[in-house]
Amino acid sequence: MKTEAVIFDWAGTTVDYGCFAPVGAFIKAFEEFGITPTVDEVRAPMGMLKWNHINEMLKGERISAEWERIYGRRATNEDVDKVYDKSEKAILHIVSEYAEPKPYVIEVVSKLRERGIKIGSTTGYTDEMMNIVVPKAKEFGYSPDCWFSPNSVSNMGRPYPYMIFENLKRLEISSVENVIKIGDTISDIKEGKNAGVISVGVIEGSSLMAMSEEEFNSLSDNEKTEIRNAVREKFIAAGADYVIDDIRGVLDLVK
Repeated sequence: MKTEAVIFDWAGTTVDYGCFAPVGAFIKAFEEFGITPTVDEVRAPMGMLKWNHINEMLKGERISAEWERIYGRRATNEDVDKVYDKSEKAILHIVSEYAEPKPYVIEVVSKLRERGIKIGSTTGYTDEMMNIVVPKAKEFGYSPDCWFSPNSVSNMGRPYPYMIFENLKRLEISSVENVIKIGDTISDIKEGKNAGVISVGVIEGSSLMAMSEEEFNSLSDNEKTEIRNAVREKFIAAGADYVIDDIRGVLDLVK
């Protein structure tokens, strides 16, 4: 069997090294309600539909306790709506600054297309966000054959498999067995597994690694190895079929 398609995530996988745009937006949104989340608290649900992401954060032990201390009650769905609205406005102001492709992405996509492989994509971003990111990434030279956001599937984003299924339909793929999904979060891995495709985690520049390119490059070889191993273990624990150091690793996986 031949690989027919590779489906990439966006922030942290193909653009926005370290996945920093959503992190900044979530922190800013919560701060408007008197709570400053830690980076770990922000990154734990990364990759999910943004509303669900905020809901998960508000269920966290520390943030939940802080919300109850400040407002005298537990957070409701209406509170999630309010925080989400703030985060969406914040990210719409900055997301265009985080659309530059990560190292090797353009070259790898070109090589995949030379092999006749189609390029799909899924994201945790909304359509409104993607309408900013997609043309900006295209200016840099990255343009997949299609993309689908949670808005495309009745807001049933990751870990549901439906965005992947929309890719398969649009790209006219014959079997899930001939598809590779690559992402940088646990939600990405679960999305791929739930869709029945080969699910791959990418380490460098990922949300799980949580470092800028400059920070990572400044490390010693031993420190880089330790970080890669730590992230690899998280992907494997989540059920990843493969884990690659950077995007070039997909070229060794295609059939």
